[in-house]
Amino acid sequence: MTELSYVGEVARRPVPHAPRLRSPEEVCAEGVRWLLVLAIAIFILPLMVMIALAIRAHDGGPVFFRHRRVGHHGKAFYCLKFRTMSVDAEARLREVLANDPAARAEWARDFKLRDDPRVTPIGRFLRRSSLDELPQIFNLMRGEMNLVGPRPIVEAEVARYGWRYRHYCAVKPGITGLWQVSGRNDVSYRTRVAMDSLYARRRSTMLDIWLLAATLPAVLSKRGCY
Repeated sequence: MTELSYVGEVARRPVPHAPRLRSPEEVCAEGVRWLLVLAIAIFILPLMVMIALAIRAHDGGPVFFRHRRVGHHGKAFYCLKFRTMSVDAEARLREVLANDPAARAEWARDFKLRDDPRVTPIGRFLRRSSLDELPQIFNLMRGEMNLVGPRPIVEAEVARYGWRYRHYCAVKPGITGLWQVSGRNDVSYRTRVAMDSLYARRRSTMLDIWLLAATLPAVLSKRGCY
């Protein structure tokens, strides 16, 4: 077993944590979070219905995409998004990676393709506007994600976090965060890992407020979105 695969195997194990009683401040913060999530849900529901109808009308495929991700303490959960890819996305990806060395190298480096042939026309708009992530409101309601935190990773990415994986697992993944407001896909993967680690170590209410305030300008600029 190579060193990298050993790190990945160890890192994939759920991170143990000792249960503890929550402080009154934490209980109050949880109540505020719930009120905020419910307010957001009510506000975005009409838009979500419109997007769902548009996706369904385009090709008749599923509206939502469920993707297994690594969450708090290393526990797996299914992150929800609006489907932005064609119904035969996996077959298209295999074909592209088999026939295009540049795309294969890009996928190995970033787990993404800048010119992804799987993305539908409406899906490209949803990605560039970040509207594809609206269904994650349900992940918020289930307590699997926070408004602010690291972007949820897949198991294949765990080994690339190395010793910083425990920092990632120390907080819940978020819809927005340092990476999301700092250029997203224009940021190298190594920098993204460092940002996740930094957020986990320096997390505070004021930092969360600043990141929430910086999210809308970042979304409108569409920097790093593809």
